[in-house]
Amino acid sequence: MESLNQLFKDFSSLAWGLPLLILLIGGGLYLLICSQFLPFRYLGHAISVLRGKYDDPDDPGQISHFQALTTALSATVGMGNIAGVAVAISIGGPGAVFWMWISAVIGMSTKFFTSTLAILYRGKDSAGELQGGPMYFITEGLGKSWKPLAIFFSFCGLIGALPVFNVNQLTQALNDILLIPNGVEVGLTSNLIIGVALVSITSLVILGGIKRIGNVASRLVPSMVVLYFILVIIILVAHSDVLLHYLKLIFTDAFAANYYPKDDTFIGGVLGALILHGIKRGAFSNEAGIGTAPMAHGAAKTDEPIREGLVAMLGPAIDTLIVCTLTALAILVTGVWETTSDNGVSLTASAFADVMPNYGKYALLVCIAVFSMSSLFSYSYYGTKCMSFLFGADKKHYYNYFYILSILLGATTSLSMMINLIDGVFALMAIPTMIATIILAPRVVKELKAYLKRLKLANNKSNR
Repeated sequence: MESLNQLFKDFSSLAWGLPLLILLIGGGLYLLICSQFLPFRYLGHAISVLRGKYDDPDDPGQISHFQALTTALSATVGMGNIAGVAVAISIGGPGAVFWMWISAVIGMSTKFFTSTLAILYRGKDSAGELQGGPMYFITEGLGKSWKPLAIFFSFCGLIGALPVFNVNQLTQALNDILLIPNGVEVGLTSNLIIGVALVSITSLVILGGIKRIGNVASRLVPSMVVLYFILVIIILVAHSDVLLHYLKLIFTDAFAANYYPKDDTFIGGVLGALILHGIKRGAFSNEAGIGTAPMAHGAAKTDEPIREGLVAMLGPAIDTLIVCTLTALAILVTGVWETTSDNGVSLTASAFADVMPNYGKYALLVCIAVFSMSSLFSYSYYGTKCMSFLFGADKKHYYNYFYILSILLGATTSLSMMINLIDGVFALMAIPTMIATIILAPRVVKELKAYLKRLKLANNKSNR
């Protein structure tokens, strides 16, 4: 059992290793250059699309642009933004944050391409329902001979979408922040109660399909991001005297790596290791190129692929440039990253407790709980999409039962072996997604130019 555990641990670190980062970051840079940074010039237009200015209820699809974005965000805004950033800083220091930002900017380009393709090459499932996602743009865009790549993606998605890690971390956060400090004995019984509660809430949402998931996500995600923003602003105001110092430190340490352990080096020495660490955390946080977000964006009501790509591009900006930066600043200005040995969620909780000793960690727990649970809703949808592609739309509901069972497993056991397996398989989803996206990129650029021409004509007409 011990050797099997080590095998899965090695598999996970290999899957999230240098080859994957080269594919994600190198591929993202290629897409950025390929589009000549054009999508970034239309951020204002993307916000107009998101607000519903171009919505047409008769367009094909199941959910609105806004619901598609919040569904994709509900999967990415989670433990990675709260615990992952804390891990990045505790290992790499303030400089890691800068490289997370770089990863987010590249990720915005990747999300634009993958989500445009999700609409451009929608396919029909066995029930005749219009569907989007990497498995469909591989088969529809590259042809049937590429189907093994789509099957590989879907198979990895079945395992990668399982919520064991998320539930495990949420249970730990509830135990550490709420139960243990209040004298509650934690063990199998308390964890089982948490598991049953999570199963009940998740079942109510996920059994209603993408429309219900989209409705719930569009209400939960924006309100939690706003609450988190307010809480961090309180922390930043309380430590406003050092805020500028730490903002400067993020930039200077990104190229000095003064806080990175000197015994852990990479190409370029300590600085190379810091860049790798920051980019890895950023990629893990915003999931650009993994292929999950295009499955949500592929369900959007639109017949303009570029519009959905532009909306999807806002995802890494909100996820990494806003939420991760808020967490990082809260940890840095309070100084807990240097004064405590805490890591992960506990480090972020220490930062909140520093300024709001009575209610800070409880307010953080509310954010963690909602972010984690909204992730549970989205990942179940991704899993059912993969199940539907592999075994037919009439079998997809079986995945939900398996998914619900894995929530109980995640809450009651510390299955590090299973967490490593899921983590590793999740990373493998990027291989078919990025290969297909890089091959199909010229078609997206052609579509982008045609769309901008149509937009210009429409604007000229309305100005007359």
